[in-house]
Amino acid sequence: MASAGATMPDGRPTPTGLEVPRWISLKSSHVRARQGPGLDYPILWEYRAAGLPVQVIAETTEWRKICDPDGAVAWIHRTVSSGRRYVFNTTAEEVPIRSGRSETASVRARLSPRALVMLDECEEGWCKVRARRLEGFVAQRAVFGTQERALCNANRPAGTGRN
Repeated sequence: MASAGATMPDGRPTPTGLEVPRWISLKSSHVRARQGPGLDYPILWEYRAAGLPVQVIAETTEWRKICDPDGAVAWIHRTVSSGRRYVFNTTAEEVPIRSGRSETASVRARLSPRALVMLDECEEGWCKVRARRLEGFVAQRAVFGTQERALCNANRPAGTGRN
């Protein structure tokens, strides 16, 4: 939903009218990360994970400055992103997908390290997720792609922070 008062970290209105920061995902498994908002900027790397959640930290009409799960900052074109939400397990441990919003709810499945799952919504510290026919809940703090605050500084140059 567009908000008439949506602003970027520097106080300027967002070109899209959408909030910044916000979450999007990568549409394909071949997304070029650039040093700046344009095709004339060098390609820094290529993302190879469709559905990867990234946080928009600044934007132009056509380009999104993003923060990725490794804390890297880069620019991607708007056409390679989607509003469909996913979460990502950045840890080396499995994250339990539970039958309810509780640490004591039974475990229905486990989200493997570096794995993605579709996000429906988050409420009271728990996120409802889906993978094929499985639905369940993960602790919001256990996954990447749900944080409300900006994870990277929008003033940081693209190409920095990549592990």
